Amino acid sequence: VSALISVHDMTGVVEFAEHLVGLGHDLISTGGTLATLREAGLSVRPVPDVTGFPEMLDGRVKTLHPAIHGGILARRDIPAHQQQLDDLGFDPIDIVVVNLYPFASTLAQGLDHESLVEQIDIGGPTLIRSAAKNIANVVVVVDPRDYDQMQTALHTNTLDIEFRNRLA
Repeated sequence: VSALISVHDMTGVVEFAEHLVGLGHDLISTGGTLATLREAGLSVRPVPDVTGFPEMLDGRVKTLHPAIHGGILARRDIPAHQQQLDDLGFDPIDIVVVNLYPFASTLAQGLDHESLVEQIDIGGPTLIRSAAKNIANVVVVVDPRDYDQMQTALHTNTLDIEFRNRLA
């Protein structure tokens, strides 16, 4: 069972990741989140190890890869989807933990156009949309305030569709 964690707001992410590891989840991460989790002593696979492709364009392209989105979008109830993942050497991703760059607060700072453009998140919203599309199989967590509820749901096996929809 894999969890992809790529967050801008690091609030509580180490504790949440430790909880996921304690439940047997493998962690996948990018950039600053990867560094934060590793500094905390957690075993984390960098996204390039999953994709076989390096981050590029100064980090603009990290998670936009079939190994990531195929792992998120594959329906577990369709054997052909699992077969395709197996044929390509991709693993399912069951939990996506993402929060986005704080564009609104950056805008309020009155920065120049180029600085604002750099705060437009592409990979994060794409991960969220992929996970939401496969909500029956993947849980998406976008708000650090939901980590405690998610931990409880994992422990009590109450990841029903209503809970998943609320988080998405």
